[in-house]
Amino acid sequence: MKKTINRTMFWLGLLAMPAFAQSVDQPADIAADAIPATVVVEGRRPGPGVWKVSKGDHVMWVFGLYSPLPQKMEWDAARVERLVARSQEVLLPPGASIEMSWLRELTLLPSMIGMEKNPDGAKLQDVVPADVYAHWQILKGKYIGKDDGIERDRPIFAADKLLHAGLKKNGLAPNNDVRGEIGKIAGQNKVKLTLTMLAIELDDPRRTLKEFKKTQMADLGCFTKTLERLDGDIEAMRVRANAWANGNIAEIARLDFAGRDEACGDALLNSNLAKTTPALQNVRERIRANWMKTAETSLGNNTSTFALLMMKDLVGPTSYLADLQAKGYTVESPR
Repeated sequence: MKKTINRTMFWLGLLAMPAFAQSVDQPADIAADAIPATVVVEGRRPGPGVWKVSKGDHVMWVFGLYSPLPQKMEWDAARVERLVARSQEVLLPPGASIEMSWLRELTLLPSMIGMEKNPDGAKLQDVVPADVYAHWQILKGKYIGKDDGIERDRPIFAADKLLHAGLKKNGLAPNNDVRGEIGKIAGQNKVKLTLTMLAIELDDPRRTLKEFKKTQMADLGCFTKTLERLDGDIEAMRVRANAWANGNIAEIARLDFAGRDEACGDALLNSNLAKTTPALQNVRERIRANWMKTAETSLGNNTSTFALLMMKDLVGPTSYLADLQAKGYTVESPR
């Protein structure tokens, strides 16, 4: 049951901080096994430098998180530890969470059973085109193996499980250890931790869950993109993970962020359920606005703030820091 709740929250989180997909142009006629595999780094690594946002004598240090990371890498937190210790506040990454009391959550547990499954007992082969399903069978055999239960999953959840299995087999792992280590450092130095998550309040959670369970999502795009790009995306993630581990900002900026997670996030946001549920509308924009408001408040109140953002929110013209720069803050990238 907890896994079902976590996966639902995972996709809400993706609206703000997609962890994976990188854009990789790969000719369709090239076999996945022909892609040369980048060697994943191991051992103690420094990670990237920090961005500096300032106005007057107030500064916010911004650290870019990335996932997945090499399984056998140990992050050297020394540089970050000094900055956190000198700060008055640490801003945790943005995202979205469904707010409810623990008592209401308990009463809703029976309604959550089966959220990952297709409506009416349908299987993947019933809801995706035959050629897509044939591709799924190949990749499932390669990365997951025999698992009849996954055949009843909604495409979006099956794609998620396939991706995670592929990462594991390629020396990568979804990684929260870095964020956890920064939280630990803040606690040791008695630095305030501040959530920047957008709280989503559903008027009738039970009705929303029932509607979700009986409605097929438009998640074929998510499923198809995952299959089409899986091996290429994993290779790109190896490159990106190495760049993060070694603190190679130029390499990080050069690699393109794109596609699969956008399609998977859109499967939720463009669903009929989201369109008829006010609390699930304009979520991406509200997440961004919520983070901006919190960041500006912290910059105004503190002489030093330390903030965490996903790397994709730090690189490029649509970065969160571009919004701060447009408001008159000075933004300096690490060298």
